[in-house]
Amino acid sequence: MAEAFDLIQQEQDKYRQLNEDEILEGLTAEELEQLTLDLEDMDPENQLLPAGFRQKDQTTKKPTGPLDREKLLDYIEEEAKNLEDEEEFVPYVSGTKRGKVYEAPEQTENVLPVPHLDPELEECLNNASEAELTDIAAILGIHTLMSSDQFYSSLNESKKIVNKTGFSSTTKCELKFATEAEPPNPTDVEDTLKRIKENDPSLTEINLNNIKNIPIHTLKDYCESLKINTCVTSWSLASTRTNDPVGFAIADMLKINRTLKVLNVESNFITGEGIVAIVEALESNDVLEELRIDNQRQQFGNKVENELAEILANNTTLLKLGYHFNLQGPRGKVADFITRNNDIKRRTRVDYNPSSVVSKTFNKRK
Repeated sequence: MAEAFDLIQQEQDKYRQLNEDEILEGLTAEELEQLTLDLEDMDPENQLLPAGFRQKDQTTKKPTGPLDREKLLDYIEEEAKNLEDEEEFVPYVSGTKRGKVYEAPEQTENVLPVPHLDPELEECLNNASEAELTDIAAILGIHTLMSSDQFYSSLNESKKIVNKTGFSSTTKCELKFATEAEPPNPTDVEDTLKRIKENDPSLTEINLNNIKNIPIHTLKDYCESLKINTCVTSWSLASTRTNDPVGFAIADMLKINRTLKVLNVESNFITGEGIVAIVEALESNDVLEELRIDNQRQQFGNKVENELAEILANNTTLLKLGYHFNLQGPRGKVADFITRNNDIKRRTRVDYNPSSVVSKTFNKRK
């Protein structure tokens, strides 16, 4: 062990005694230049560095001047002419193929073994028509032998053979009839507004759904008229392009109106501020029982949903809320508030209706 250590020590001392200056003085210019290139710290895989910093500059030829395209093409053409062609082992002859000629492999048909069936079943299959075999294939789930319409029709019709054509039938394009569009809303906007102002007792429901061309000032007139109306109990204006100004007008109307029980403003352009204003109006409204505000053009966000949950905590009359909360917390809170309000409504109905079955049972227990 000591001898090996001494040998290593001697080798190290031999290199320590070398004089680097004398070695460098003995090198030629070419050797010094090569040593400089070897000592340069280059990183060829670093893509953040320019190409000149990722590789060594080994170009020693002096520049020949600007690019001359014509001279370059002439030089390439001359070099191509002087370059000797590779020797061909088989000389070229027009009309003959050189090398091995391709021969297609022989294709063998995979013949399936003949199945052994019961004599009665085999006789039925032999005597069955092509349409009946197609129907059996549909029942067995071999849907690749027929179109999807034939397959599903065979499943629906159990007593009839619906596939009349058989295996050799071609799938044909079937003409699809477009469903008829829903008829336009027949409500007369101006006439309905006039009846609201006159407080017509026969007008209890207002349906303005899907009427796109109602002006904003007309919808505001509806809100002003409903402030003093005592007959309308339901107002639906879904998909009417209602925006925030109408939403604030609806909120002012709800603070005064005491007959409206159902309000539907779904599928409109009301933002979170307008919806919060409508829900805040329920603090002074104890009549509205159903409110639908879902599917607005702009999503409300977490802040608006938390505000809605806080406002609805103090409301005890709203029984249905048409809105799907994205946050789990406000969703659970509002669901509890709606359940609480329905229970309050139920107890109120029992107290004011002594003839009900529930109240009779309750009185008997007392």
